Parts: sequence; C-alpha cells; structure tokens
Amino acid sequence: MRSVWLPRSFAVLGLLALNGCFLFHRHGNNNTCNDPQPYANARSIAPLKTPVGLTAPDTRSALRIPDLNEPSPPPRTRADPCLDTPPPFVVPKPVKPPQA
Repeated sequence: MRSVWLPRSFAVLGLLALNGCFLFHRHGNNNTCNDPQPYANARSIAPLKTPVGLTAPDTRSALRIPDLNEPSPPPRTRADPCLDTPPPFVVPKPVKPPQA
C-alpha cells in the first residue's frame, strides 16, 4: 500500500512545484514598468576628492557619458506594453471579404 502512495505523492509535489512559479509572475495589465521609476531621478555627483597625502585614482580610462541632446520619448501609460516585453507570436490573419 505504501508503494502506491509514494509515487503519487511525488507526482503531486512535482506538479505543485512546477505550478508554484506561475503564482509569482505578474499577469494581466500590471505594466508597472511604465510607472515613474526611482532611478529616473538620479543625479550626478561631484568627482571623487582624495584626502591630503593620498594619490588620486587614475581616471583617464573612466567611462565618459555624453550629454543627451535628443528629445525625450513620448510618455507611456499603464495600458501600453512594457518595452522589454516581446511581441505576441500569434499574428491575427486578415479576414478575407466574402466573394460574390
């Protein structure tokens, strides 16, 4: 009797474990990626100041970020899909008009 319940219990536990990931993903129109993000308000800080008696680090090969001279993109609403969401793979077929 025990040998019958053991495989069944492993199968049930396996199905629950595989289905558990589904519960943690966002579903529906919860596009929170279009909401204002905290990093968008980040500001640059002053260059590193070294104390007297220490040598400053070599910054010749530091990454220099150029100024952005382009207009900002149009605002996105929560109804718009996230930019990192892939497009749907199913393309609706065009409806052919009925022939007379």
